Amino acid sequence: MENQQHGISPHTAQLPLHCLKQMIQLVRDLQNLSENPAYPPLLAKLPRNAQIEPGYFSVLMGYDFHIDETQQVKLIEVNTNAGGLWYPARSYAPDAQFFPSKLGDKLLSTFLQEYRLFRQDKQAQPQLIAIIDHQPEEQFLYPEMQIYAKLFQQVGINTVIVDPAQLEIKDNRLCYQGQTIDLIYNRHCDFYLNTPEMQHIAIAWQQQMVCLTPNPRVYGLLADKQRMADWSYAEFFDDFLAPATIARLQQAIPHTQLLHALPKETLWAERKHKVFKPTTGYASQGVYVGDKLTKKKFISLEPHATLVQHRIKPSITHAPDGEKFKTDFRLFVYRKTILAVSARLYQGQVTNLRTANGGFSKIKLT
Repeated sequence: MENQQHGISPHTAQLPLHCLKQMIQLVRDLQNLSENPAYPPLLAKLPRNAQIEPGYFSVLMGYDFHIDETQQVKLIEVNTNAGGLWYPARSYAPDAQFFPSKLGDKLLSTFLQEYRLFRQDKQAQPQLIAIIDHQPEEQFLYPEMQIYAKLFQQVGINTVIVDPAQLEIKDNRLCYQGQTIDLIYNRHCDFYLNTPEMQHIAIAWQQQMVCLTPNPRVYGLLADKQRMADWSYAEFFDDFLAPATIARLQQAIPHTQLLHALPKETLWAERKHKVFKPTTGYASQGVYVGDKLTKKKFISLEPHATLVQHRIKPSITHAPDGEKFKTDFRLFVYRKTILAVSARLYQGQVTNLRTANGGFSKIKLT
């Protein structure tokens, strides 16, 4: 079906305005947290690449939410390379070939802001941007990468979409076919730059040869799934957040722990109220809703690499024909600026873009 290929739902999700306000406040609370001078000591337990302070931030942060039965917003996870913005944009204009002009302008300004902070030059503009991912032509969201390339090319910025293996370091420059890369838009899911194919990117990042956005530091501070476990305890914030902010975060973050910290027999009995997530997973890979988890799979979960999160059931969108879709909401963000708000409709255990008549949808504020 058309929507299965393109990730767009024909339906409309309803989002209460007071819930959107809660989401925006939480985004700003977490961004303030990430920029708080008292927060970086956390970095001591993170990989070396996350301890580098580049002086800039991260394009296209994504904050994913459920709305519970009491109409309270719950943060499900934070993403540093949030894909999919092209799809909610097209839900309003299916035949569009570019981002809507207002959104496109906002997106472009975020990339330019990152580069200008990197260069410490308010007028700087990259000459070559590389959009990188593992075998990008094989990725489900490759068409979206092409739209970003068009966005950059419209203002005269040469852009390539490449596998990181196609890049090389030459004369203290990160290059593609001999051309110096000024900015990398990182769509790759090796967030800490650990895999062999990302090692020259890691070197370029460590030596600050190139503006890399999103980057390992922001991932470590906000989007590493283990942060959800840290944020689940109010005392974690005691030294550097106001009580009102702590209360908001505690209200919005489902209690999360590492599997090894929980007694397995008790946890098995309570599994129906839990969601099990790999600490390094993405795109819902390896996520299990407790009531669908087999004992064999439960026993096989890696205790130090599995998060156990209190299950927040998604809200439901009712299609005109009576069909029901589970619904979550994503805010696309640059620092504290909300770039777009979207919904994803799906059926099954976890969010996906392949449910018939599911995918990113329009939103109606109520």
